Amino acid sequence: MHLRTVLPADSMVPVGWVAVGDPVRILPPEDQDRIWAVQKNLDFPGYVFGLDRQADGESPMPAISERFGRGLGPHSNDQQI
Repeated sequence: MHLRTVLPADSMVPVGWVAVGDPVRILPPEDQDRIWAVQKNLDFPGYVFGLDRQADGESPMPAISERFGRGLGPHSNDQQI
């Protein structure tokens, strides 16, 4: 199941299949084009990280990694107790 997906209580997702969207679509893992058509509109980078969607073929990972690093930076001197 993916972010911003609503799965009704009586639903069943077969092992390995993908539940995505609201209303939910339950799709086989090999159906990447239909999965992406739903996932793209759910806007994971924007919803979780407040990032604009990258152009096709570009990755949001550099910006996501930079945000994680900035968030963890203040803990660089933490000591395990």
